[in-house]
Amino acid sequence: PVMLSGAALPLLFHHLRSQTGHLGDLAGRIYGWNTVGSLLGALLGGYALLFWLDLHHVYRIAIGAIVCAAVLLTVRLHDISRWLAAPLLIAPILGALLLLDPWDPKLLSAGFFHLRSPQPLSYRGADALAEKRGHRVRFYEDGPAVSVAVKEGAARSGRLERSIITNGKSDGATERDYPTMGLLAAIPAVLAQKMEHAFVIGYGTGVTAGEFAALDSTREVLVAEISVGVTRAAPLFDFANRGASRHPKIRIVRSDAYRALLRRQDRFDVIASEPSNPWVTGVEMLFSREFLEAARDRLSPGGLYVQWYHLYETDDASVALVLRTFASVFDSVAVWYGLGNDLFLIGFQDGTAVQDLERIEARAARPDIAASLRRSGVGSFPALLAHELLPLGVIHRAGLDGPVHTLLHPRLSYRAGRAFFRGGWTDLPFTGQAEAARVGAQNSLLRRYAAGLEPSRSDGFYADLVTEACNHRARLCATLTVDWGLRHPDSARLEALRRKRRQAVAVAAGLDEEGERVLAALLSRQPPSGSSPVAAAQAERATEVFRGFYRHAVPFDPARLLELWEKCEPPADQPDACRLGLERARALIAGGDDRGRSS
Repeated sequence: PVMLSGAALPLLFHHLRSQTGHLGDLAGRIYGWNTVGSLLGALLGGYALLFWLDLHHVYRIAIGAIVCAAVLLTVRLHDISRWLAAPLLIAPILGALLLLDPWDPKLLSAGFFHLRSPQPLSYRGADALAEKRGHRVRFYEDGPAVSVAVKEGAARSGRLERSIITNGKSDGATERDYPTMGLLAAIPAVLAQKMEHAFVIGYGTGVTAGEFAALDSTREVLVAEISVGVTRAAPLFDFANRGASRHPKIRIVRSDAYRALLRRQDRFDVIASEPSNPWVTGVEMLFSREFLEAARDRLSPGGLYVQWYHLYETDDASVALVLRTFASVFDSVAVWYGLGNDLFLIGFQDGTAVQDLERIEARAARPDIAASLRRSGVGSFPALLAHELLPLGVIHRAGLDGPVHTLLHPRLSYRAGRAFFRGGWTDLPFTGQAEAARVGAQNSLLRRYAAGLEPSRSDGFYADLVTEACNHRARLCATLTVDWGLRHPDSARLEALRRKRRQAVAVAAGLDEEGERVLAALLSRQPPSGSSPVAAAQAERATEVFRGFYRHAVPFDPARLLELWEKCEPPADQPDACRLGLERARALIAGGDDRGRSS
């Protein structure tokens, strides 16, 4: 027990103090050997052995080493025969260690740290919680960098689904995350000038690498993966990623992304980064200005860098910090999305080509790229354009002033960790003001494409567009649905979609019938009529809708919002309500208020 509690060193000092006259010399040697032992123990047990063994094996080795040390010390102090001590003391204890059950990988990969409040099963023990949270563990391995598990079960569709779990956190699933992982390859393939050489940061389930390799023009896909466990588990995902682990175009390099990039002298048409959340230790480096600069410098002419970023378990400050840092490196930035809360931050080596709609539409229609889009659930060009959130140039004009995240000043580490601890969801900063709104309306691919459509095609275009938006982002769905109604008030397709989705979308978007009327007024292209007074609560509601439902593809007319406040009639108990509300509305439109969120 003394050895296991770590109290051996002070007891050793106490024993030797009465037996030596050179205590200082003795203390120095003991501390020196203790330091060497600690260093070797950490290096071997915490790193080297994990290349071959799992944590419970290393644990047994550590306990065995302590037992041997205790026996050796006992032999020295009590003059016991070492030939007798070995079989009587060491052998039974080491034998007992070998009989210990291995640690349960389902518990180790359950990710209980995500639970911030008591659950219905919290008082039934860890086994019950693990059974609730996880499917069957198909693979488990502890490595020097991360512990990796592969879990499998049936998805909602009934098909087999496998997910990759690193340190208890899911980093991709073959069914529910496929749209994001697939679009992380398909969208850059559409927007880049050419697609021949790709660099993927993080193998994960291999879906992104597999989609890049499936393109006819692709010659090589280089994947940087730091975890040996992920590479060993790679064949388990071949059923869903087009055989990525054995694909002749794909080469996996076991290295961290920073070193892998710096060692390469060639250029890439697309660099795709799909890391875990930035609150995971070490991942924040991939969001640093230095790493982004290294990636930018490895892009070929017309190439792009795309970064997967999550809007859950984060906060406004973390999102703004990530966007500022990204924009400080890339002069041309756009933001698209995969699933609803999975963003793609896209930095272009040259933003000129991305504004060529004819070229983009032609690339999206290419059979291999169109097939990749369909595998991610995007069946048409309008559905693809529904994934554009912030057009080119908006981020640089959004007024996101403040510090950036660098390796010397790693601000994201603290902010992201704090945001994860608090939990919650957030969204992109409000960008429907001043110069950002003008540039967004001018550069929106969706708006430009819709403006050039023939009237006979417009209704079908909106049907595909709104259906895709409603599948992923409720507020975007609400805005586009109202705009569709204003353009095609008699559309049978619109009525069918409204009957099917109206209640679900309204609840998810937080938009009641009054909110829809306000939204229609802000989007209306007819001149305002009437001079009836407006209640302050109604004007305040209009400001909330303006903040929360603004879209650059269908921008609101700020004059409509100001007109409501100018007609405002204050309540008797708040005589300054209208004046203050008008000031806030003007500040919002001018860019002086960034409290809102844009969906």
